[in-house]
Amino acid sequence: MDYRPDSPTFAVCLFKFLKHIKKMFQRNYETVFILTPVLSEIQMKDTVDKFVNLLKEEGADVINVENWGLKKMAYTIDKKTTGFYVLVEFKANPTIIRKFELEFRRDEKVMRFLTTVLDKHSIAYADRRRKGEFNKKAEAKEEQA
Repeated sequence: MDYRPDSPTFAVCLFKFLKHIKKMFQRNYETVFILTPVLSEIQMKDTVDKFVNLLKEEGADVINVENWGLKKMAYTIDKKTTGFYVLVEFKANPTIIRKFELEFRRDEKVMRFLTTVLDKHSIAYADRRRKGEFNKKAEAKEEQA
């Protein structure tokens, strides 16, 4: 094998190494954002797809996307009392977050957003929530009543 800095083999190995290093530093994130209620269902889904595709283009692994639907907010934002709530769980390099949040700020359809880093306990909780463990307990209580 030829590992001189000017050889093609060296470039390929370096590229693979850098890709591996990027994956090592990925962290788990969760973003919740609120879209304006004046959007149609199709416009809302297109907006969500735009943000999910942005993450994928930047090399993030999208774990879960949940559409919570139209919910009443605790306080008014831009004279609106409801909004479409969306949760996106993903694993990404920390450098992507700034670009991702900049897109939220630029988009007029997004009223609020919050991105958090998930620790090991939050990751375990999110896995259980995705599997529906918490919903099954509520259903069991309803059946007993």
